[in-house]
Amino acid sequence: MKLKVIIHEAEEGGYWAEIPSIPGCATQGDTFNELLVNLYEAVEGCLSVDMK
Repeated sequence: MKLKVIIHEAEEGGYWAEIPSIPGCATQGDTFNELLVNLYEAVEGCLSVDMK
């Protein structure tokens, strides 16, 4: 699965990212590598929510 990710530099340092195709799915990291790890976790968490 391919998802578009928008990455921003945070004003206080580090980065934050959002995935527009998954409303409310966003994460942050102090370094770019930390952000990438957090992105995978965020997408997995957002897609695994049980919608009843």
